[in-house]
Amino acid sequence: MTSVIELKNICKSYDQLDVIKGVSIRANRGEVISLIGSSGSGKSTLLRCTNLLEDSQSGDVLFEGEPVAWTGEGLHRRPAKKDQVTRIRTNLSMVFQQFNLWSHMTILQNVMEAPITVLGRSAADVEPAARAYLTKVGIGDKCDVYPAQLSGGQQQRAAIARALCMEPKALLFDEPTSALDPELEQEVIKVIKDLATEGRTMLIVTHDMALARDVSDHVVFLHQGLIEEEGPPAEVFDRPKSARLQQFLSAGKTI
Repeated sequence: MTSVIELKNICKSYDQLDVIKGVSIRANRGEVISLIGSSGSGKSTLLRCTNLLEDSQSGDVLFEGEPVAWTGEGLHRRPAKKDQVTRIRTNLSMVFQQFNLWSHMTILQNVMEAPITVLGRSAADVEPAARAYLTKVGIGDKCDVYPAQLSGGQQQRAAIARALCMEPKALLFDEPTSALDPELEQEVIKVIKDLATEGRTMLIVTHDMALARDVSDHVVFLHQGLIEEEGPPAEVFDRPKSARLQQFLSAGKTI
């Protein structure tokens, strides 16, 4: 089976600091992969390397079996084909910890913006889908309000609708609930669980162990830029093998 996303031996450094030290991950169509680990373990950096927001220094990034073409080496390595980067990014929609909504646009305009400007679709074509996705995430009645008028949970749900409106092949979530208080967090978790039930391909960086357990097909525990342990949720959470993972889970949260 051809994977939607495949990372092979990815290494990422910032000057002399090695952040990712040879990580390989594969997400097939419909699979949910959760990345867990303490702060500084490299999980968010790895997600940004997947979406080519960060340039890895070595290793391969493949999208639907197609490898990213690179030029240069080491810290000078860059993607060689701009059109390939654009095509991959439009198919890997990313939802960030901060909502990044345009404050001067209504929620509907925020959701419609990328399909119009990036994909070149008409507003008349995009609007019905945008309204449908806002309804899907539970804020269909907020189309004409501005981000400042919404709660944090509603803004994050709008950001998810914006990602969905690009009709991506996969969704990448970078700590989507960590900026929210517990009550609002549950609103966003419900949306993510619903997307997992639909069979969406997703990579999720999360501090929420219950979310990772509930939605994942595969959980990857990163420690100091390496995969310390990985497997199905039941194995990772109920039968952890490494002392570091046992310590991490006993703490009950990301430090």
